[in-house]
Amino acid sequence: MINADKKTLRRYFSDLRNRLHSETADNSVTMRILADANIMEADNILLYASFGSEVDTWTLAEKLLAGNMNVAFPKCGKNRTMTFHTVTSLEQLEIGMYGIREPDIRLPQPDFTRNTVCIVPGLAFTENGGRLGYGGGYYDTFLNANPHIYTIAAAYEKLVVKELPLAEHDIKVKKIITEERTALCDE
Repeated sequence: MINADKKTLRRYFSDLRNRLHSETADNSVTMRILADANIMEADNILLYASFGSEVDTWTLAEKLLAGNMNVAFPKCGKNRTMTFHTVTSLEQLEIGMYGIREPDIRLPQPDFTRNTVCIVPGLAFTENGGRLGYGGGYYDTFLNANPHIYTIAAAYEKLVVKELPLAEHDIKVKKIITEERTALCDE
């Protein structure tokens, strides 16, 4: 299966993720993320706005906001550009590009530091941090421009595989958190 093209792999892992998706698994991932040292020390936490069978980020966002953490969500633009905007409430998000909830572009943008953490979405990941995304290139473009941001993938355990077809421009994550474990990648 790993020899398949990315389009075929995206369909395969999307179908698999649909079967794996559960509130119990999402809660386990959320609790592991909240207990992570990088999250506890973060000055800004950049979250994806989960939809469909993605690992849920809404409970995580609520808990982070309740703990007075700086939480920002992405706003997708043209040419694979993506900006993050800080929210103080999930009510500040509205349906945007691709039917995903996004912040208003007038909301403030956080200053990215070495203590900024980005929770990265994806369909599948490798043990060493390789990521199969959705093909839009938004996160790869953003992370390539901000290499000092600490990246954590939120994923289901069965979506962490031995290998994926990765291109040179594909940015690897530094850590993967699943419902079963926390895995450091290339550290």
